[in-house]
This record gives sequence, C-alpha cells and structure tokens, in this order.
Amino acid sequence: MNDIIREKLKNLTTRPGVYIMRNKEGEIIYIGKAKNLKNRVSQYFRNSPKPSKVQAMVDNVHTFDYFIATSELDALALESNLIHKHQPFYNILLKDGKAFPYIKINLKDDFPRLEIVRHVKKNDGAKYFGPYIAGIDPREILKIVSSAFRLRSCAGKIDGKAKRECLNYSMGLCLAPCTNRVSKEEYAEEVKKVLRFLSGNDDEVEEILQKKMQTASNMENFERAIELRESLKMIAKLKQRVVANLPKDVDKDVAAYHFNGLSGVVTMMVIRGGKILGIMNFSQNDAEFEEGDTLFNFLTEYYSNSLLPAELVLSHQIDEELFRQYTGKNVRIITNPHGANLTLLKMAKENAQEYMDKHREKEKRDYDQSFGAMKLLQEKLGLKALPRRMECYDISHISGTNKVASMVVFVDGKPAKSQYRKFKIKTVQGNNDFESLKEALTRRLKRYCEQNGESFKEKPDLLVIDGGKGQLSSCYEILKSFGLEEKIEMISLAKRIEEVFTTKNNVPVILKYASAELRLLQRIRDEAHRFAITFHRALRTKSQTKSELEEINGLGPKKIQALLTAFGTTENIKKASAEELCLVKGITPALADSILEFFKNN
Repeated sequence: MNDIIREKLKNLTTRPGVYIMRNKEGEIIYIGKAKNLKNRVSQYFRNSPKPSKVQAMVDNVHTFDYFIATSELDALALESNLIHKHQPFYNILLKDGKAFPYIKINLKDDFPRLEIVRHVKKNDGAKYFGPYIAGIDPREILKIVSSAFRLRSCAGKIDGKAKRECLNYSMGLCLAPCTNRVSKEEYAEEVKKVLRFLSGNDDEVEEILQKKMQTASNMENFERAIELRESLKMIAKLKQRVVANLPKDVDKDVAAYHFNGLSGVVTMMVIRGGKILGIMNFSQNDAEFEEGDTLFNFLTEYYSNSLLPAELVLSHQIDEELFRQYTGKNVRIITNPHGANLTLLKMAKENAQEYMDKHREKEKRDYDQSFGAMKLLQEKLGLKALPRRMECYDISHISGTNKVASMVVFVDGKPAKSQYRKFKIKTVQGNNDFESLKEALTRRLKRYCEQNGESFKEKPDLLVIDGGKGQLSSCYEILKSFGLEEKIEMISLAKRIEEVFTTKNNVPVILKYASAELRLLQRIRDEAHRFAITFHRALRTKSQTKSELEEINGLGPKKIQALLTAFGTTENIKKASAEELCLVKGITPALADSILEFFKNN
C-alpha cells in the first residue's frame, strides 16, 4: 500500500457508493459498488490472504477514486453505467459474447407476424421466445410455424387493400390478411396456436405436420413432403431437450459459478417451455472477494441485454432483494434446490467444471501469447508501463510511387482491426522511407494531441517502428517534438537478426529466439507490413485502371468513375457494346464509339 492509498483510506466515508481503482498510468482497471465504502475498499488493502484474482488486481492499483450514492441500488446503477463506459479489465464484460437470437411477435398488431431479433426491447408490449442457442436455429422454428399455422411473414402494413395475394398464399403458407381472406378473430385463433407451440406444446403442431406430409405424399408432391419431414425432424430434436419432471410451460435459467483458484467460469443453462434451449459458458476475471458477488455481477450484466425468466436456480447466494430492485422483476430465486432443479444445477456445475478443464490449457496459451508476452516485453525492455496498446507502422511503395503507410493496433496482445488506419504519403518526394515514416507518425500524433478521430484519440503505450537504430532515432525526434516522450514509449525491430532498439540504450536487446515476447513483436511488425502492402496494391491497381481510361479523349474523372461504377472493371468496359456504354450518364454515342475504337487499337 502506497502513501496515496493510505491517506485516501483515512478519509473514506461509510456511506454507499462506487469506487474506481486506477493503475500508475491513471487507467481504470476495476470499478466496484459498496454498501459501506470505507469497509469495502479497505478490505482490498489489508494484509490478509486474498483470492488470486483479487490480489492480481490489487498489485496493479496505484490510487482510487469514489462517488457517494444515496443508496446501494443507486450505486449498482452507477457502477453498471461506468463499467459499460470504461470496460475495465478486472470487471465482468460480456462485450465478446454474442447477442443470441429471439423470436418476437408483437401482439399489439391486428395481424401479428414472427420475426427474429437479437436485441430485446423491454416493456414494448411484444412477446419474446428464446434465446435460441446450441444447435436450435430460429429460422427452422419459423419454417415450422409457417408450414403449420400460416401466419404472414411480410413486414408491410396490413390494411386489406392489396390487389392480390402473394405467392405464400398460393403455397398454403399464409392466410392472406392483406386481401381480407381471413378475419381478425380467425387470425387471432391461429396466433394462439403459435404461442402454444413456442411456449413448449409440440404435440399439436406435430399432428398438423404429419397430416400435411401424408396429404402431400398422396398427391405425389414429394418435394413438399420432404420439407415437412425436415420440420418434423426439428420438432423431434426439440423434444429430445425436454427436462424430465418439468411442466411444459416452465421458463427458468440455471447459473453455476466455478472457480479453480486462478480463473472462473459461469455456466448458464437456458430452459424455455420445459426444454433446454442451450448451455453457455462465460469466462470471468471479476475481482470480487466472494463468489456470490461475482455471480451477482454477472447476472446484472447478463440480464441487461437478455430477458429475465420467472425463475433462477443459482449455485451461490446473492443479494436477492437488491437484484429484484435492480431488475424490476419479482423473479423467484432458488439457491438450495431439490428434485429436478437440483439435477439441473448439478448438470450446470459439471459443464462449468468440464469447460474449465478443457479451456485451462487454451487460456494459459492465450495468456502467454498476450498478457504474458506483454509482461515479459515490459521486463526485458525496461518499459515503464505494460504495453496494453501497441501500434506499429510500415511503409510500402514501388520506386517511390503510390507511397502509403500503415498503422496497425494491438490491444492486450491481440489485433484490434477496427482501429487499423492507413495513410497516403503526401509530402515526400521519391524513394525515402525515413521521411515517409516521419510524415505518417507526425500526422498520427497530431491527431492524438487534437483528440481528432476515434482511433487516434487513444494514447499508445508503445510505438513499434519497423527498422533499425536510424529509423528509431528519426521517429523519436517526432515524438519529442510533440512533448510525448514521457507518456509514450518507442522501440524499433530490425529484421536482419531481430534486434530490438530502445531509446534508453545504444546497445540493442536480443530477445530469446521463439520467445513469446519476440513473437508478439514479430506478429505486429508482420501485420503492419501485410496491411501496408494490401493498401499499396489496391492503390496501384486503381491508378493503373484509371490511367488507361484517362488516355481516351473526352473521358474526364467523373465519366471514368461513372463507367467504373457501372461496369466494375476496365475489362468489363472493353467487353461492353456501344448501346450499353450509352446507358452510363455522360456517355454519348460519339464518345462510346471513341471508347470502343481506343480499346480496339490498343
């Protein structure tokens, strides 16, 4: 515990609130809530044994801030907002998880239709079924509904004034409310059958499809019979997921948290209509002392984007009253299950254990290649900060033409491709990689200082230059010209024997061959090279295409662009007839003849 933390602990309040842990660089690494700020925050810095995940976070804390809230519920809401905004490393984050699909039906419509959505709008009056995961395709469910119950699939407004029915009506897949072929009352009865099926009653739809399949077969409509047979197979697949001793209308989630001393996982089992729709595993590194608190944090995060069922079966005790207040739902929470619920919880725990066993080696390998490699890089090169955001630059051109630079970004040891950027070199004449690199770096750092552009607002921890000592020296001057040499560190990687040059020593550092830290540098260097070459080739191809068309009298930039938009490539333009060329805006018959004559003679 440093003096900053010691002094702040003395002045902490006993009121509820949110605390924010920061590292030496001022980055937020953990956000937590507390009923009593003084007791909770002090707990992190006592000289007592802590879970490894908590100790790992505490070891990186340099200072902390806090906000006072009027209640623990307000603190929870503030904590959630801050976590979503800052996404700290030691908090539960589901940003990498998929938004699983739901089937939605809006019962406010006179003639409702089914649609697949990935985001649930709470309190919108619609009914949602799902989430559908682990081999159950909601599109197949919609096919079953369409075959058996003939609800409309079109998204247009139904006013009964359509002139004729669509093909779905002719195929027996729609009741055609658009032409008043069905009344609202008759359609509503069909909707009720659909709701019963989606709620877990498969028998009715199975009987309907069996009869339809037999009829299609008798009429020798074998293609239709095969489609219906596939729908029946899907129903059989759903029936295999029925949980014994559970009513058909039961909706519940089972959540089990397993911690092996190093890392944790939450296994979520989704049960809808008495069937197991799927099992999901979520790795956790939440820096909470109690496993129940970690599970609580997971559930509040998970149900911010998912529908809460009527019942939760949990492996650990949580603050039930606070959870209900936060979600606004009077959900039944079971932490001491019996019978079928106990069987389900055991299944979830076994899945969590198996997931940890299978992924332990993979997680270790991923850690070694990312955070492990970053820590070794910091240690071997004497870096002041862990290089969580690394940027690498490379130049590509042919004899000084179409000069481009690439900016590749790695975050936490992995490519962040959405933040890659490319530069056309504007001020450098001829073949001069040094000056081209300096121009690209100058433009990037200027954008950072001006906080202009999403990918340029972030401060890199480490800049990696492809080259030797000379490239590093010239680029370091650019860094100093912006006064950033104390905030941003810079190294270069020379290709010949993979020497690493730093700004602190004239002697290069030789990293161990095939080591994780060297491979991390090689990955970002090679990725920058690939990205630069790809951009250069695209520019070269574009310039070659345009230069050929520019030789034709009467073709200016706008008409060239119009031709390329219409035909895609120069080769397609060559194959076009005069009549086809004249369809392009600005191309007259005389100009079309000139284009054809040019390609004929060249």
